[in-house]
Formats: sequence, structure tokens, C-alpha cells
Amino acid sequence: QVQLLESGGGLVQAGRSLRLSCAASGSILWINAMGWYRQAPGKQRELVAVAFSGSSTHYADSVKGRFTISRDNAKNKVYLQMNSLKPEDTAVYYCNADDGNRRDWGQGTLVTVSS
Repeated sequence: QVQLLESGGGLVQAGRSLRLSCAASGSILWINAMGWYRQAPGKQRELVAVAFSGSSTHYADSVKGRFTISRDNAKNKVYLQMNSLKPEDTAVYYCNADDGNRRDWGQGTLVTVSS
């Protein structure tokens, strides 16, 4: 089991940028997929982006070209660079670690984008 702690959320105007960080309590080197999910009020949690251990990445269509996920295995951290933010990006963002056997979640960090 790995504990995850997100940071970097906040209130930002549309068009601006934010960088989210996720710090893991242990090594993420062997974790297959480190991802970011989000949940907007009244909506289901959805995948935003995932970074696989083989360095490939996957993004939701809604964030392609605007968001970039990266993982630093040496620092046990995962980042989400969010550019050109839109009001519809407003949500609680959760970090996720999926090693194929179990999935661990952080507590989330709130991102609010004002128009």
C-alpha cells in the first residue's frame, strides 16, 4: 500500500495554469500506472491522465493538448501540469496508484476555475 498526498490546487482564472503534485509515501518505481482523476460536483469521478511505468501516457480527450502528466520515480512524485484552464475543469483532483492488484487514492485537491 502507498499513501498519496496531493497539493497545488486552488482558485485560478480561466486561461491560466496550475501544477498539481502527488507525493507517494513509498517507491512508485514498480507501480504500473500513476494517474490523475477528477470529480466535479454532481458527476462521477473520471480519468484525466495516466503515466505508465514504461513512460507512455494517456489523456482524456477533454484535456489533450492542455494537460501534461509526468512522473519522477526517483522522487516518488507525479505531476499534472494544467494549462489553458477552463471553468469546466473545476473539480476535486485525485492522485491514483494502480499496481495491477490494488488501487490507492489520495484525499484530493480542489481546483476551481473562474470565468
